[in-house]
Amino acid sequence: MDNYMQTQGRIFDIQRYSIHDGKGIRTIVFLKGCSLRCRWCCNPESQNYEIETMTVMGKPKTMGQDVTVEEVMKTVLKDRPYYKRTGGGLTLSGGEFLNQPEFALALLRAAKASGISTAVETTSRAQWSVIEPMLPYIDEYLMDIKHMNSAKHKEFTSQPNELMLENAKKISASGLTKLSIRVPVVPGFNDTNQEIRDIAAFTKSLPKVEKLHLLPYHKYGQGKYEGLNRPYLMGDVKSPTDEKMKELLKIATDNTGVHCQIGG
Repeated sequence: MDNYMQTQGRIFDIQRYSIHDGKGIRTIVFLKGCSLRCRWCCNPESQNYEIETMTVMGKPKTMGQDVTVEEVMKTVLKDRPYYKRTGGGLTLSGGEFLNQPEFALALLRAAKASGISTAVETTSRAQWSVIEPMLPYIDEYLMDIKHMNSAKHKEFTSQPNELMLENAKKISASGLTKLSIRVPVVPGFNDTNQEIRDIAAFTKSLPKVEKLHLLPYHKYGQGKYEGLNRPYLMGDVKSPTDEKMKELLKIATDNTGVHCQIGG
């Protein structure tokens, strides 16, 4: 008997009533563990798979707990009326949900079996054999593309980008899910006109993309690094101005042929 509802995984948060991580009102499940170390990561407590302690508002807080799919779905199902009214559902985030493939696939299956739409936020840094079985269970695939130059990508995130770009091509060609590209716009990393133009051109080369989102860098996660006794590597880098984001949005729009937007 397929008892996938008892599949166990490690999460560090479940956030209800979100409106930024897929269509409609959503419940986001944040999975522990990521193979990237992006300098600007706003969820540093997500990076290590190990359960750890973070100081929050002066008090120690345990980051990470082991749960079953059944336990997670009890929370997800509480908001089914909101999903139906708004077209929302479950979003898997992290960390990188692909780092816990068995648990992630079981969660996606459980949501679809309950008639709940699904979305994922991901870098797609995993073998294709991990990603492919999940695609029939994913309605919205929100994929980060941070930079087209692999060396610079590795310098700022700890990993090269070839595997991710190859997976973007395969996901788009599969036709099994609605793919949107998300670009964290980070000053000093990828905020020049040419760098955004290059990402836009790659997006245009994909067989089918729903949208391209430009997400302006922010410092909201800085206090978490202090709470984990880790250095914040972005220093005093400031968020891009509204004028800069509008300029980059025009470049993205002119070079993709798909709907582009700031945020989302």
